[in-house]
Amino acid sequence: MPSSLRVVPLGGLGEIGKNMMALEYGDDIVVIDCGVLFPEEDMPGVDLVIPDITYLLENAHRVRAILITHGHEDHTGALPYVLPRLNVPVYAPRLAHGLIRVKLLQHHLLEDSELEVVEPGYPIPLGSFEAEFFRVCHSIPDSMGILIRTPVGAVLHTGDFKIDHTPVDGMPTSLGSMAKLCEGGILLLLSDSTYAELPGYTLSERVVGEALHRVIAEAPGRVLVATFASLISRMQQVFNAAAASGRHVALVGRSMLDNVNMSIQMGYLSVADGLLVSLSEARRLEHDRVVLLTTGSQGEPTSALARIANQDHREISIIPGDTVVISATPIPGNELSVSRIIDNLFRQGARVLYDRVAFVHVHGHASAEELKLILNLTSPKYFVPVHGEHRHLLAHTALAKDVGIPGENTFVLEDGDVLEIGEDGGHVVDSVPAGHVFVERNTLWSSDSPVLRERWRLSRDGVMVVTMKVDEFTGLLADTPEIVCRGVAQPTDITGLAEKVGHAADVLLEKASIEPDVWAATKAKLDQLVGELVYKETGRRPMIVLVATEAP
Repeated sequence: MPSSLRVVPLGGLGEIGKNMMALEYGDDIVVIDCGVLFPEEDMPGVDLVIPDITYLLENAHRVRAILITHGHEDHTGALPYVLPRLNVPVYAPRLAHGLIRVKLLQHHLLEDSELEVVEPGYPIPLGSFEAEFFRVCHSIPDSMGILIRTPVGAVLHTGDFKIDHTPVDGMPTSLGSMAKLCEGGILLLLSDSTYAELPGYTLSERVVGEALHRVIAEAPGRVLVATFASLISRMQQVFNAAAASGRHVALVGRSMLDNVNMSIQMGYLSVADGLLVSLSEARRLEHDRVVLLTTGSQGEPTSALARIANQDHREISIIPGDTVVISATPIPGNELSVSRIIDNLFRQGARVLYDRVAFVHVHGHASAEELKLILNLTSPKYFVPVHGEHRHLLAHTALAKDVGIPGENTFVLEDGDVLEIGEDGGHVVDSVPAGHVFVERNTLWSSDSPVLRERWRLSRDGVMVVTMKVDEFTGLLADTPEIVCRGVAQPTDITGLAEKVGHAADVLLEKASIEPDVWAATKAKLDQLVGELVYKETGRRPMIVLVATEAP
């Protein structure tokens, strides 16, 4: 039996999202979280990005379970794409369990999936591992950290957390439970790094509640609040503020509607009778009696708020005097999309409040002083910062050094690195596949697929189709080539370009042959020739589709 623990991050390190961490000992693997990354602007047509699970599929017989820390998409959203290929039990806190059920039901996977609800304080045996969940405070109820006991020592994964002593749901981070779990010492701490760069402490959610009460009470017209569809505590604050101001709330977006209904059924949302109305009912109310709760706080192109801002939502248009509250901080990479939405909303006469100009959002992650508290409380032998871009991981490493953790015991990993911890210390010993897998509707393609490169090239330089008719007897062009292009040149320039392409092609064909055994090489030379000529004439390198046919 090997005496070392292997730590294999498959997502979430060096990026915000796509969280997935594997722990391996002997014949057993447990996976923590299974999240998505929302697409960036250089990913045209992509709906979601999920982890590459090649390594897990190669070792599927050893994977004992997927453990979920909380219900946010960047920790659960990949499950509908992973579970059909890796059918293992999923253990999740109660609310996350409910959100996962909704998502699997939408994908027609619920009946074939094994979902288990976990409660804090109850150990779960998983081969040579034993997992025990404990409560932490985040921006969604039922968030958990996990202590995983292994034959070589305990591993503590904080999950996403902050230390909020007055959370909306009344459930602060259980520092007592964490301290008790760490009494015997822990081998390794894996800790949330998202806001390691921020000094001090993260503000309480109560600040947002007070701000929302003021905004909704004082707004002269409708109030549109955009937030994550899984940010249940923020929804509760919106409901409370609307009720206090005598307003009704309508839900916009399928995921918002599904999650609110599920949360009400499970008791995570308390909504007064008559407070929720349909969109059609909301349209009949006075504007100062309406709150619209919508998706789209991250600028997602297909979200309700984006469609409203672009004036192509079927049911909602901005009315001058509307107040729009974007109750979220843009995830790195989404800033430009969110800025465009804000500008478009302003242009249509809305008043827009967002995190830079009002206290309408408090992030759900610990700042520097809270992170140092956890490092001191747990006193790990080894430390790996997780959940964050590279600069966040480095900042968290500096905090670990400040509280006395030796530099040689701290590891800043990249996705795919294999950290092995044994009797001779910790060492990065290997790497496994851990790139992006792109999701477009129900299609998956790997990071080395040419599809994305081709789309990016099309968006940058356009496409050109060149049709040549080659005389079967002379081997020369029978006519001037026909050119159809999009995004390459002005229509008035095409005729002259076609003539130049035809002349250059004739020069090449005079020296070649259309016999089958040499035509393939000749066509490749034509491809290159046309590409060079188009670049010389237009300064662009479009995708060129060359169609050469024989003319009788």
